[in-house]
Amino acid sequence: MNIDQTSLRDLAIFHAEEEQSVFNTLNFTQTSGGAQWLAYLLNHPFSDVKPIQETQDLLKLMLQNQDKWPSGITNGTIMVLDKFYQSQIDKIPFPTNAANALLYKLIHGPDYAIIRYSVGHAIDFLQGMQQFIGMFDAQKTPALLSGMLSRIQLMMAREEIKALIAVTNKQQLSAVQHLHYGYYLLYHFKNQINDLIDMHGRLEAYLSLAKAIQVHQLTFPDIQPAPAPSITAKGLRHILLEHPTAYDLELNQETNFIFLTGANMAGKSTFIKAVGVAAYLAHIGMAVPATQMQLSIFDGILSNIQVSDNIVKGESYFFNEVQRIKNTITRINDNSKWLVLIDELFKGTNVQDAMRCSTTVIKGLLKIKNSLFVLSTHLYEIGDELRPYPNIAFRYFETQVTDEELKFSYQLKEGISNDRLGYLILKREGVVEMIERL
Repeated sequence: MNIDQTSLRDLAIFHAEEEQSVFNTLNFTQTSGGAQWLAYLLNHPFSDVKPIQETQDLLKLMLQNQDKWPSGITNGTIMVLDKFYQSQIDKIPFPTNAANALLYKLIHGPDYAIIRYSVGHAIDFLQGMQQFIGMFDAQKTPALLSGMLSRIQLMMAREEIKALIAVTNKQQLSAVQHLHYGYYLLYHFKNQINDLIDMHGRLEAYLSLAKAIQVHQLTFPDIQPAPAPSITAKGLRHILLEHPTAYDLELNQETNFIFLTGANMAGKSTFIKAVGVAAYLAHIGMAVPATQMQLSIFDGILSNIQVSDNIVKGESYFFNEVQRIKNTITRINDNSKWLVLIDELFKGTNVQDAMRCSTTVIKGLLKIKNSLFVLSTHLYEIGDELRPYPNIAFRYFETQVTDEELKFSYQLKEGISNDRLGYLILKREGVVEMIERL
């Protein structure tokens, strides 16, 4: 599935302030390798059902076995092994005996200390990987996992590695044993250790997603290949909110356009992003923040949410809005299935101009039946002109005003909102009074 960096940023899949990102919400990794693999998984959505279902199967298995995950493999252990292979250690004697082991300790004391410490951590790592194999040994494993398990078992089938795994007390290893195992790890098992560390990171990334499913109470969506695009969701919510409001949503080829209105702060942007994030997570094989969700495979997601000007290039806000819409129309006009998310068209020009531009763009987009659209606007006046189109649905977020106090229900309702609350918010926040006192 195609998604550009602008859309990833709009949906906060990744964010400059990491705690505000979807990545951070799903990140339960303990190692830097695990975090890197998690970022990779979030950066590579699928375009076919098969890898999505394989990922779902793997995450379900991880959910069932997450309490068995080996605890001995820490980020510190992996850092020690990395440093071991990067260190310029003086040549280790081989074969090793008591005499040359004693001589090596005396002449190369600092190097021996590194070897001894690294062998201990190698034991922790290899025993942890062996424990991981045991988690799934008696179970039918998904294809995505079985291949990795076979590779791990093959690399750990060597006699020296079996001996390290069998160590019950690291403190009782002799200098001869430390140098013997250090020699083997350094000169004969470097590539294999690096491969095992990489696979551990990948597996930990999947475990992180499984933990996130449990912590955030996510549900696996039913995602299918289909000739026409569709999304049906119940209890859909935004994963980044601590106390989110749930929405019900239905979009299909017959009704493929939502015209969304409502006052500032009523919830329009949150709803749009919730739809985009859930669809994106579904395409990486992840569970979604909804009680139930069915959707088709999309060829891509495009958003127009956080447009900005470019002072260096001399480009205005409105110019960049136009360019983003132009790029959107160019990309979706190929009979592919796209999910298009637009928040407040043409904020960078006057109201009359914005109304004309918005009406023109919306009428054009309504001709494209093979994509789904969610578009929000303050320009409720243009809604009447759009009513004759059979494939548009009008939805709004209601705001109640009592004694100049605003109450947002965040409930999605059918119809068009004509709320104009900007001045009331200005007054409520004391700005009007401050200006009057100037």
